[in-house]
Amino acid sequence: MGSHRNGFRKESFILSVDIGTTSIRCHVYDKEAKVRGSCSTKIVLLYPEVGHVEMDPDELWKGFISVVKGAVQDAGIQMHQIEALGISTQRGTFTTWDRRTGVPFHNFITWQDQRAADLVKSWNRSCTMKAIHGAMKVLYFMTRQKRLLAASVIVFSTQHVTFRLVWVLKHYNQVCEAIGEGNCCFGTIDSWLLFKLTKGHLHATDYSNASSTGIFDSYQMCWSGFLSSLVSLPLSIFPKVENTGHDFGSTDPSIFGASIPITSVMADQQAAMFGECCFDVGDVKITMGTGTFMDINTGSKPHTSVVGLYPLVGWKIGSEVVYLAEGNAADTGTAIKWAQKLELFSDVQETSAMAYSVSDSDGVCFVPSFSGLQAPLNDPKACASFMGLKPSTSKSHLVRAILESIAFRNKQLYETVLRETRIPITKIRVDGGVSSNDFVMKLTADLFGRKITRPQHHEMSCLGAAFVAGLEVGFWRTREELKRLQCVDEEFLPQCVDKECAGSPNGEYIPILQSWERALRRSMNWYNKP
Repeated sequence: MGSHRNGFRKESFILSVDIGTTSIRCHVYDKEAKVRGSCSTKIVLLYPEVGHVEMDPDELWKGFISVVKGAVQDAGIQMHQIEALGISTQRGTFTTWDRRTGVPFHNFITWQDQRAADLVKSWNRSCTMKAIHGAMKVLYFMTRQKRLLAASVIVFSTQHVTFRLVWVLKHYNQVCEAIGEGNCCFGTIDSWLLFKLTKGHLHATDYSNASSTGIFDSYQMCWSGFLSSLVSLPLSIFPKVENTGHDFGSTDPSIFGASIPITSVMADQQAAMFGECCFDVGDVKITMGTGTFMDINTGSKPHTSVVGLYPLVGWKIGSEVVYLAEGNAADTGTAIKWAQKLELFSDVQETSAMAYSVSDSDGVCFVPSFSGLQAPLNDPKACASFMGLKPSTSKSHLVRAILESIAFRNKQLYETVLRETRIPITKIRVDGGVSSNDFVMKLTADLFGRKITRPQHHEMSCLGAAFVAGLEVGFWRTREELKRLQCVDEEFLPQCVDKECAGSPNGEYIPILQSWERALRRSMNWYNKP
């Protein structure tokens, strides 16, 4: 598609699509990484039974096609001007389909789905798991390999694909029949889209998505034969794992009217990390959306954690593999949305000013654990709570307590990352909707005692997938060039980095933080049956 009328080459662009939890977004990027056109559509989540959370594959496919066409139209360009396509997707959402027809056997089962909760619980309590934990402890004492220590305390989770897939094999006969005939494909959203876009020619994923399933061995860089045989998952159904930046083939010309090279697929948090240009060991990215995800670049070695930091493949480009350690807090945007529903405020933009309108929270503490507490406390039975309410407590005090709790959870995750990885932190960048709240950002910077940078561009997952796709085709040449394209919105500097005040302004937050930690402890184990 190189030469056009008048003998000059038309301007070319990179297209990137991000499939999130609630929406599909598509951006068209130019050489300066500026968004030239965009389009988005909502994702409709289905709740067929209590605890079941699904997505219709056909609706997702239609949504994908419509945002690509809409963004190209919005940019006022032609499809043949797209040099490459990058895809970023939510993690751990999967389906299975017929290899011959491409027809899914069931809806996408999302990462929020709880149908396998009982299976997970029974496995975590099983004699098999106790035996594995015991064996790993013995091996750890003999070898002192931290990886074995982590394996001695590991537990399964519903967020990982493993037991939701086991559930599918137990409940859908047609899946088992297709496995017997060698016609079953398993895939996360990226795999299924690749299959559809190439008209069934490709059954693949990348290392970042594979490592987020819980079935992938990030140390050996392959699907885990041990885990698959332990829970009876056939390895034949899994996609081939390719580099994050890779020539995945091109879209069938019948879909968009032109053939577009697909040169990156990425898991969303890893894509956001790349979009933030966190390329060096010790770089930290904090995404604050529905939940908070804190990722640190651990370089060429996976990090082994005993308190809930998860080792992930960030990306594999060429022969280079970059690993991340990730901690998360589930209820960030959730807590703010809940407060809005209660009419504590009408517009989210007001919350920062409301928090600043009072000098403190009047002794009120909020524990943001609608979905339990994640690392480092790891208590799924914790409850959300307000503590320390008084007749003098106002809406502004409640809002301040909620925003403080988000910054306090950030501090907990940050200290866990520091303590667990022992990697000196080089830079901290933030993104996601909640990062636009100045109060949360300023308090987080004060508590960390570190500068925090917020970029102008909030759609970091989309940008990250675009960057990888663009590097793969030479649209951008180097990572240094990508760093120069970054636009900073604001830098939040800590008021105090003196050890005496523990990274908080004049030490004023030390007693508040201690009270909040006391409230946390009181909220823990709340839902345990007596």
